[in-house]
Amino acid sequence: MGDGSPREPLALRDFRSYWYADAIGAVGLAITPVVVDVLVVGVLDASETEVGLVRAAQFLPYLLVGLLAGAYVDRWRRRPTLVVTNVAQGVLLLLVPALHLLGLLSVTAVALVLLAAGGCAVFTAAAEQSYLPDLVPRRLLVVANARTGQSATVAQTSGPALGGMLVGVLSAPLALAAGSVSRFAAAALVLRIRRPEPSPGRVGHARLWPSIRQGLGFVYGHTTLAPLAVSTHVWFLANSMALTAFSLLALRDLGLPAAVYGGVLSLAGVGGFVGAVLAPRFGRRVGEGRTIVLCRALCLAAWLAVALTPAGGPTSTAVVVICVAQALYGLSLGLEDPNELGYWQAATPRALLGRVNATRRSANRTAAVLGALLAGALAGGLGYRRTIGLAVVIFLVAVLVAVCSPLRRARTGDLPDAPS
Repeated sequence: MGDGSPREPLALRDFRSYWYADAIGAVGLAITPVVVDVLVVGVLDASETEVGLVRAAQFLPYLLVGLLAGAYVDRWRRRPTLVVTNVAQGVLLLLVPALHLLGLLSVTAVALVLLAAGGCAVFTAAAEQSYLPDLVPRRLLVVANARTGQSATVAQTSGPALGGMLVGVLSAPLALAAGSVSRFAAAALVLRIRRPEPSPGRVGHARLWPSIRQGLGFVYGHTTLAPLAVSTHVWFLANSMALTAFSLLALRDLGLPAAVYGGVLSLAGVGGFVGAVLAPRFGRRVGEGRTIVLCRALCLAAWLAVALTPAGGPTSTAVVVICVAQALYGLSLGLEDPNELGYWQAATPRALLGRVNATRRSANRTAAVLGALLAGALAGGLGYRRTIGLAVVIFLVAVLVAVCSPLRRARTGDLPDAPS
């Protein structure tokens, strides 16, 4: 490219601020689940039903306000939306240590705080993925998403260990303040972005429900995005089933110690980092559509290997198999995500980005909730390996939906210029 424009999005000052904010936020997100688990189970001595309610509270906002968030994000400027929602999450998370110090902390209080913070997070997520295309040229979208993916996988690998360390040093309620600090830091970094943001224009005056229907119609009426969306929804159902059953297989059937189990999970983060590094070049060479198809097939193969692990305790063969499978699973995610997100962002008009991002995320999270519930219901009767095997069959459906559609030939470079 001889136009003097950068090949690396991190060379752009405003994207660097966005990337730092996203990376710090990812660390906070990776710390929080570990701290919440210890807080609810170890400190507040919650029952199994209460633990389930706390987990549900973290997903429920996507079901309640996901589509509304997308519609409103398209009406608002994205930069101030990110600042306000990050600050709101930071303030809400501070309520937990405050209530603890006052002797008023309860499981119900934790669930309500997480529900409210999750509602803000839905708006944050919709605004983040809608704002990125304003900061980098279209040709750099896959690379930019790869950079955020790399930092996210580092956070996913190191965050749980950091959360455990903070719990040991500060106690669980006070350690949750780390997630709060990460949100305030992210808001401050977003404020450093100076690039002028286009006005929402006529979208800001459109009626709400017709606006939401317009986003749904775009996603599920598009030639390539519709099969991509359906395939992804099916993938989330299968992935949630597999992850739920895998935790039971590793800890109960194979009897892995907690430290070994944590190490196995961290291999997915390592594989994800490698995949994110390779993603831009791989996507340019084979195309985003083929990359998505190949990665979903690789994910299927990884879970099939887990389903076929030998039974009867933590044999060396079983441990090696699940370690390799987790690394391949992470590699497939790291390789696919930047190409998938880059294609979504390039194929969607700016005025629809908030609604499109919220539509697909809400449907994906709903599928994940259903997958977890389904795996929990089936694992006792079918067994852990057969439940994962059923998930593999559903993964195959996700692959076939993508293969038997125009998605397999999709390339960002072949897209027409999207209207604003």
